[in-house]
Amino acid sequence: MKPRECIVAATDLSAPARHAVKRAVRLAARTRGELHVLHALELDALDSLRDLLGADLSATKAALEAEARQRLERLVADHARHPDTAALARIVTGAPLAVLAREIEALDAGLVVLGARGDSFLRHATLGSTAARLLRKAVRCPVLVVKQVPHDDYRTVLVAVDFSPAAALAIRAARRWAPGAELVLLHAFELPFEGKLSFAGVDERTIRRYVRSGVETRRDQLHALARSAGLKSADYSARVVRGDPAQQIIAMEQEYDVDLIAVGKHGTHLAEEMLLGSVTKHVLAEAQGDVMVVVDSRVAQDAQVPAA
Repeated sequence: MKPRECIVAATDLSAPARHAVKRAVRLAARTRGELHVLHALELDALDSLRDLLGADLSATKAALEAEARQRLERLVADHARHPDTAALARIVTGAPLAVLAREIEALDAGLVVLGARGDSFLRHATLGSTAARLLRKAVRCPVLVVKQVPHDDYRTVLVAVDFSPAAALAIRAARRWAPGAELVLLHAFELPFEGKLSFAGVDERTIRRYVRSGVETRRDQLHALARSAGLKSADYSARVVRGDPAQQIIAMEQEYDVDLIAVGKHGTHLAEEMLLGSVTKHVLAEAQGDVMVVVDSRVAQDAQVPAA
């Protein structure tokens, strides 16, 4: 029998993070996966209060851990009621990023689910180096950032395609985690020097031919990529548009009433990796629906991760 795929939901027990747990439960039920709901508790931070608390320090730590465990178990009990959902709630102690990355690796997770906002280490995670580090530590599986209250399975998924290896991985991840959803493949591009050709004396007919050729070439590439990812023509719709990719992704989210955007994360140097890539960062910040970031581990695993 094939083992259950593991889903890890990381929560700081804040109200927004509850949405991530609820979505993780739905995904685990749909895929009959094994769900681990983790809360990282960094109790060593209390050691600085040793002079103040004295002998009460250990008791204080124990009380805080017990309170967090009770809240976590109550959170899971509220959501994990589906008979096909095997959910395990655990407190893990240590620096949140480091301990979560270690758990994700040890569990060989197929998906990591996070809330978009939180009260502690997840606050602003989608916009800062915290997310970059976690995404790069969790390079072997997609990371789903939940922004909306889950009411149903995903209905429409927009996959941002840039023809990198990560784009094909994003298509496959979208099919894996939203199998019943309408799939929209989007490639947005800006042609080099398009806006300056007329100033250089190039006639309008030649410019239009240049633009048309660029669109047609990329449309052919998009369909070829879809086929290589195992899609048939009836499985998806394709859009090739001109314009800034980050802005076009957000515009298409509204046009198609998308509830999940899948983007591939890739990079060839440290600066790009640390910033998540400008397109990914913009989408995480501006998207109304959930965002799944799919990492091209063949590139990311070679980068060294700074200490959290």
